[in-house]
Amino acid sequence: MSAVEPDLARSARPRPVTGTPQARRAALAAFLGSLLEYYDFFIYGSAAALVFGTAFFPAGDPAVATVLSLATFGVAYLARPLGALVFGHFGDRVGRRGVLLTTLLLMGASSLAIGLLPTYESVGTLAPVLLVICRLVQGLSAGGEAAGASTLTLEYAPEGRRGLFTSFAMSGFAAGMVLATLVFLPVAALPKDALMSWGWRIPFLLSVFVVVIAYFIRRRIDETPVYAAVVEQPAEAPALPLVTLLREQWRDLLRVVCCSLFAVFQTLFAVFALSFATSGEVALDRSAMLWVSVVSNAVAIAAIPLWAALSDRIGRRPVWVFGAFASAVTFVAYLWSIGTGSLGLVFAVGVLHAGVAYSAVNGLWPSFFTEMFDARVRYTGFAIGTQLGFLLAGFSPSIAALVTGGQTTTWWPVAVFAAGCGVLAAVAGLTARETAHTPVLELGR
Repeated sequence: MSAVEPDLARSARPRPVTGTPQARRAALAAFLGSLLEYYDFFIYGSAAALVFGTAFFPAGDPAVATVLSLATFGVAYLARPLGALVFGHFGDRVGRRGVLLTTLLLMGASSLAIGLLPTYESVGTLAPVLLVICRLVQGLSAGGEAAGASTLTLEYAPEGRRGLFTSFAMSGFAAGMVLATLVFLPVAALPKDALMSWGWRIPFLLSVFVVVIAYFIRRRIDETPVYAAVVEQPAEAPALPLVTLLREQWRDLLRVVCCSLFAVFQTLFAVFALSFATSGEVALDRSAMLWVSVVSNAVAIAAIPLWAALSDRIGRRPVWVFGAFASAVTFVAYLWSIGTGSLGLVFAVGVLHAGVAYSAVNGLWPSFFTEMFDARVRYTGFAIGTQLGFLLAGFSPSIAALVTGGQTTTWWPVAVFAAGCGVLAAVAGLTARETAHTPVLELGR
């Protein structure tokens, strides 16, 4: 233990967190920020699969327009690593709270802007250019959002309950998906002309209400006592967190990158599977497929904190490994069920995958990844590691469209790709230190 660590411990521990308003407020702020991020994620993914190929790209080959539309979905993931680098640096240098307010406002502004964009019919090639710019801004903000929310919540969470408290960020994920789907359902049911002209804009414009609520809650949160202790110790606060991270914890950074491949299941479920199920020979009802997402994520709202609480008792690694392997198996089964054309089977397997199996990893990564890093580089390490891993997830719908050759009857290449990512995420998690019962001031040291 270094000479400054006793001082660090003394300066941080006097301030209790168990049951305090700040701890609960931090969890609620993470919940709402994640709700907004994944609300935006789902409505954009749904619009990219169902609308944007027509609205923002020239008429011609529908398959090419679909691939280009799905590529704009992935563009945001190119900006996420840059957002992680920028916001991670300032989150470790000037504080978690101020950065989280910035990412929230950027995310809300870009979503509102998408809802106001002109279409290709109105302004030609300027339309997809503006769409890509908005997606890049969304990606920048998302690159720092999850890391900041998870870091803030973990540093306030009571010892022995860090998994549960940080999981509220991902309960926000499930709630955002449910809210987005409920908003998109009546929009998707509109006549095609209405959907293409103005209907698709409504979900984007409604996101402003979530932004306002989340902003006022985040303004009432103080800086964490753990971070305050680091700032008070000049020897503890690195001038360049990235350099310190790469020098001292590059293995943990690489581990998080590999573990983050679990997010492939999320994007393929929300985007590729929706497009696959509602087109071609399968042609399941579009609204019915959206209801699969509603029910699955409603189950996930409850399942996520239960898996996280279990990890507080038995450890992060066993829950993570189980969740990654189970997600791989159930996603393959989900694509198979879509191919059968049986809506009842699709519902059952979809809920098992997205509601139960995927919740085991999705509820765990905010605590599991955050706990791998020292407080001095925690925001940077979490942000960069996850966003590099999520980069593949962001382009997975486009990869899926390419490996299937645009055929709406082929699903097994996508299943092999997704299962491989799940196995790699499981193996990477198995190599991590067990941190569930490590005191917060000793994490990453």
